[in-house]
Amino acid sequence: MKPTILLFNFTDKTRYNSVIKAILPLKIKIKKVDREDYLQPIGYLAGKKDIDPAVEKYEGPELADEMLLISDLTDMKLNQLLLSLKKSSVRIKLKAVLTQNNEKWNPIQLYEELIKEHEALNK
Repeated sequence: MKPTILLFNFTDKTRYNSVIKAILPLKIKIKKVDREDYLQPIGYLAGKKDIDPAVEKYEGPELADEMLLISDLTDMKLNQLLLSLKKSSVRIKLKAVLTQNNEKWNPIQLYEELIKEHEALNK
């Protein structure tokens, strides 16, 4: 699979452009996920061929926060990405890496888990 970054709910054009500008030099595929695809497994969205797509379209509300999913980056590329995002001064509180544990989750499930983790860390 090709190294990929999935972006969710980046509605502010300035923030979106800053994130894109931070990622582009690293030559990582960037995919902005549409709200209607929030029922798709995140592994499928990231390009895993062995994960089947969902047939339903999501019709619920948008996520309350921006979210970023990182797939198939080497440790070196991951460190470069995090440093580049830090230098861009765009803070994204919900970030995750695609794993065998979460690859079949949909973006809503991932979002809920990241919110729980974020709240637990900030208590």
